[in-house]
Amino acid sequence: MHSTKLSKRHWLLILTLTLLTFVLGTSEFVIVGILTDISSSLQMTNAKAGTLVSAFAITFAISTPLVMSATSHFPKRKWMLFLIGSFIVLNALCIISTSYITLLALRIMTAIVTGVLISLAMIVASETMPIKKRGLAISFVFGGFTLANVVGVPIGVVIANSYGWNATFILTTLLGGLAFLASFFVLPNRLSQIRSSIRDQFSLMTNPRILMAFFIPALGFGATYTVFTYLVPILKGMEVPNHSISLILFGYGFISIFSNILAGKIASHNAIGRLRFVFLMQAVVLTSIFWTSNHFILGLVNIGLMSLMAILLTTSTQLYLIDLAGIYQPKATGLAASLMPVASNVGIAFGSALGGIVYHQGNLMNVALVGGIVAVGASMLTFLSHRLDQKQKKSA
Repeated sequence: MHSTKLSKRHWLLILTLTLLTFVLGTSEFVIVGILTDISSSLQMTNAKAGTLVSAFAITFAISTPLVMSATSHFPKRKWMLFLIGSFIVLNALCIISTSYITLLALRIMTAIVTGVLISLAMIVASETMPIKKRGLAISFVFGGFTLANVVGVPIGVVIANSYGWNATFILTTLLGGLAFLASFFVLPNRLSQIRSSIRDQFSLMTNPRILMAFFIPALGFGATYTVFTYLVPILKGMEVPNHSISLILFGYGFISIFSNILAGKIASHNAIGRLRFVFLMQAVVLTSIFWTSNHFILGLVNIGLMSLMAILLTTSTQLYLIDLAGIYQPKATGLAASLMPVASNVGIAFGSALGGIVYHQGNLMNVALVGGIVAVGASMLTFLSHRLDQKQKKSA
C-alpha cells in the first residue's frame, strides 16, 4: 500500500475489475438498444418495455446500499464469485424468457447483483492499490462502463438485429463466464472483512458530510443528463442527418474514454479542490449549447466537450465517499463504496425528469441552460465540502 508503483499483479487485478464492470455495464445498458425488439416480440407497447429500464435503475438504487449493509461481513472473494455466478445464471434465464413478467423479475434480480458487484469492485480497487495510484485504478474500473457503451452495447444491438433480442443475452452470459474465470484466478484471498451493525450503517447515512458528498455526483450526473437525455432531438434540430446520429453518439461515447483518463488524473491530488472548478467548466460547456447549437460545427464541438466533462467527477467522488466514511464511520466503508453508483443513478433519473419537464414547457434548448444551473449547484456543494475539509484539517 505504501509503494508508488503498480506491479504486474496490480495491473492484472485492475484489468479483471475493468472487465467485470464492462460486462455489468453491457448487461445494464444494452436493454435500451433492444427495447423495440422486446416490445415487438412480447407484443406490448414500448412504454411498457421501458419499465424494464426504470425497474432496473430503481432496484439498483434502493437495493445496493441495503444489501451492502447486510453483507458487509461476507468474505469478499467468495461473495464476488457467487454474485458473478448468479449474474451468469440470471442472464442465461433471460435467453429462454418468453414473458414480460419473467423478464422483469430477472432484470430486477440482475440489478441487485449488479449494484453489489460494482460496489465491491470499487472497494477492491481502492484497498488493494498503492494510495497514490487509487485514482488511476478507480478510473480504469469506471472505464469499463464507458467501454460497455462504446463497444458492448453496439455489439449487443447488432446481435439482436440479426438473431433476436434473446441472443443478446447469450453475449452477456458468455461475457459473464469470462469475468468469472478471470476473477477466480486473479481476485486476492486476503481482502478486508469488517462486520458492521445496522447502527453503523444508519450513522453513515445520516452524517451531514456524507449526505453532502452523495449529492455532489448526483447533481453532476443530473446536469449532464438534463441535456444528454434529449441529445437526439437536439441533433435533429441542428439538421444532422438521421444516418449520422448513431455515428455522433458513438463519437460521444469514444470521447468519454478520455474523460475517464482525466478523471484519474484529477483524483490524484486535491480531488475535491479541483472538482470545484470542473463543475464550473461543466456549467459553461452545457450552457453554451444553447447558442452553439445554431451552428453545425460549433454545436458538435460543444457536444464533444460535454462528453469530455461528463464523467470527470466519478473517480474523485468515489474515493471521497470512501475516505469520508473512513473518518466518520470506518466500519461502514463498504456501504460508502456503494453510494457513488447509487448517486449516479439518482442523478440520471433526476436529470432525465428535469430535462423532460423543461422540454415539455417550451423551447427544447432551455435544457442546456437548466443543465448549466444544476452544474453550478454541484460546484457550490463542492466548494462548501472542500471548505469544511480545510477547516477540519486546521483544527486537527
